[in-house]
Amino acid sequence: MIGAAFRLYLVAVVLQYAFFSAFGIPFWANVCITVFLIWVYTYRAGIKTIVWTDTLQTTFLVLAVLLTVYTISKLYVTADASGVFQRVYKSDLSQVFFWDWRSPHFFWKQFIAGIFMTVAINGMDQDLMQKNLTCKSKREAQKNMLVFSVLFVFVVILFMSLGGMLYQYAQHAGIEVANAGDELYPLLALNHLGGAVAIAFLLGITAASFSSADSALTSMTTAFSIDFLRLDDLKNSTKMKYRKWIHLGFAALLAVVIVVFHMINDENVVIALFKAAGYTYGPILGLFVFAILFRRKVQDRLVPFLALGAPLLTFITSAFSKQLFNGYEFGFELLILNGLIMLLGLFFISEKK
Repeated sequence: MIGAAFRLYLVAVVLQYAFFSAFGIPFWANVCITVFLIWVYTYRAGIKTIVWTDTLQTTFLVLAVLLTVYTISKLYVTADASGVFQRVYKSDLSQVFFWDWRSPHFFWKQFIAGIFMTVAINGMDQDLMQKNLTCKSKREAQKNMLVFSVLFVFVVILFMSLGGMLYQYAQHAGIEVANAGDELYPLLALNHLGGAVAIAFLLGITAASFSSADSALTSMTTAFSIDFLRLDDLKNSTKMKYRKWIHLGFAALLAVVIVVFHMINDENVVIALFKAAGYTYGPILGLFVFAILFRRKVQDRLVPFLALGAPLLTFITSAFSKQLFNGYEFGFELLILNGLIMLLGLFFISEKK
């Protein structure tokens, strides 16, 4: 829920900046309209709709980035697309290797945390796994994961390069973007890069957020209906009635979480998303590793308390890390610490079978 809200929050901010503010429509109404649109098309056809709409949305997203890169390259007098990439590559904006072990950006810290983050966010999330489960066979699901992984590397490099290009273009054009943050891309796309880029950007950013929120809404409805309420044991007519109300309830809850996040957020959404993932996915990671490594029987009634206690203890450790660990600051490796605390806790509340 938190992950989907963060992603959808980004498109809500852009739409507010581009359209709704001009008509005096408040942010909460913007969020309600956006979530309602997602609810309508997921309500009608579920996962089948999502598979097709995600394909279209991903296409729009990548095309928007490519068009932006092309436009920026033409706005430099002597540059082509490869020249713009070269500028980013040679600048400080492309730095990957940070060797200060106390820094949140320390390379090995980020690298190892990234491995666990990928396992947790992709491998243990119903949101993403449900698409593999719709494949006709295990082989097709494996092919889907491999193709996705390879393509994802190139898409991430493209997006990271675009970030550098936007900052360099702003500096080149004398545009002040020091405090733009998440509004950097909309600021430039809607006001400085021409109508074609503005339209492509709006389509792309909307597609990106919708494609994550729609699958999250469907997966939460499915998981809550089957795993918590055991609706599979009921008659089809009764089951469908309950699922419709659950679907609507999760849509309303998603809108509330976005509005609350808008009220309290004070940092970049992507950073906030991964920080939140470190807390919300940690217990899941701990449970998964425990189930793989050990054949022990846990005391089930204590597991929910442990799943709440592990993130809380992680937060306290992170808050006082400088004092406790000689200036060391936690970054995204909070997920590993959280999962480890959960794993140790499970070991202590379990016994050999």
